Amino acid sequence: MRPLWLTASTMTNALGRGRAATLAALEARRTGLAPCDFLDVDLDTWVGRVAGLEDLPVIDALDDYDCRNNRLAQLALRQDGFEAAVAAARSRYGADRVAVIMGTSTSGILHTELAFRERDPETGALPAPLHYRETHELSSVAEFTRRYLGLTGPTLSISTACSSSAKVFASAWRLIETGLCDAAVVGGVDSLCLTTLYGFASLELVAPGPCRPADAERDGISIGEAAGFALLERPDARSERGLNPPVEGERPTTALLGYGESVDAHHMSTPHPEGLGARLAMQAALERAGLAPSAIDYINLHGTASRTNDSAEDKAVSQLFGHSVPCSSTKGWTGHTLGAAGITEALIASLCIEHGLIPGSLNTETVDPDFTSAIQRDNRHQPVHYVLSNSFGFGGNNASLVFGRIAAADEVSA
Repeated sequence: MRPLWLTASTMTNALGRGRAATLAALEARRTGLAPCDFLDVDLDTWVGRVAGLEDLPVIDALDDYDCRNNRLAQLALRQDGFEAAVAAARSRYGADRVAVIMGTSTSGILHTELAFRERDPETGALPAPLHYRETHELSSVAEFTRRYLGLTGPTLSISTACSSSAKVFASAWRLIETGLCDAAVVGGVDSLCLTTLYGFASLELVAPGPCRPADAERDGISIGEAAGFALLERPDARSERGLNPPVEGERPTTALLGYGESVDAHHMSTPHPEGLGARLAMQAALERAGLAPSAIDYINLHGTASRTNDSAEDKAVSQLFGHSVPCSSTKGWTGHTLGAAGITEALIASLCIEHGLIPGSLNTETVDPDFTSAIQRDNRHQPVHYVLSNSFGFGGNNASLVFGRIAAADEVSA
């Protein structure tokens, strides 16, 4: 497939605000997880909470959208010069030619959860105005992002649980390829809420301590919150419009080379035990990228630290890549950010390519002896040209993405 440049990107999560904060934490092997101190939640677990959101309301012009999820989106949009990069794209192509595609699993559901605590004791009425459409409804974060950035192109939300913000890359490629837009802002935002914390606890899926992906004694996930965005463009989009190409220093480092999607059709919340759907997604991503499995330098695993998910993914990776391609999960740093996991780990993949970093799984002490993939426990530094990033959601919604260094990507597409 024709590559897409990641012209600009930004992310905010429990490791801090902006790409540099995440890179510094990865290099220092410093987790963003801490014992749960979110609201009055009474659970013995650790979470990846973004500090300070309570004091950062959205701008006055969009105050109907004010909720934790949109505050997190706004905080991320203000990092790494992302607003300026989108403004430049808007000038190049026109506001109606830049799409917004967002992934989320629960959107601003916390806003409604808290409203239920304030119901009228006599009538049961919820406080008014609730602004459900602007806060809780799944498209609210996409509409907030579109309006905040002053765009009028195609706008949509994708909610396929934990693969949501990986699938946004596939949808962006299709929109651009069919000529419905020239560029796309893709991203994902998911914030902490009572539904996910108590819901995953009721499924006995949350760990009492920080998660330990691929560990022999792994005992569940650590839930986190995050927001991330990327601006995608075709390399030749500017020349087709008679515009100058990026000058030295503006040329991005990373490109999206391939994507793969599949569904398990196996179980509501458990992956196919042999990782069949996961393998199909990874295989499709490699085929679109025109790469053999041996070309991949690093695999960022979905790696939630649940016993069944990690086991199924290990089987799928081993079947397709053998036993020597380095792989790890970064959820020990950020927690499982659910609908924002895909974009968070896609942008970690781009950091790995830019800085020649292969992060070892944090908190993993003893790799499960039944695993046969090349799980990395310690950080490594080496040239990284191609990275595959996995995101697998409830219901067997799978998405895999291949990213590459642009010089290497040019060779593939030639």
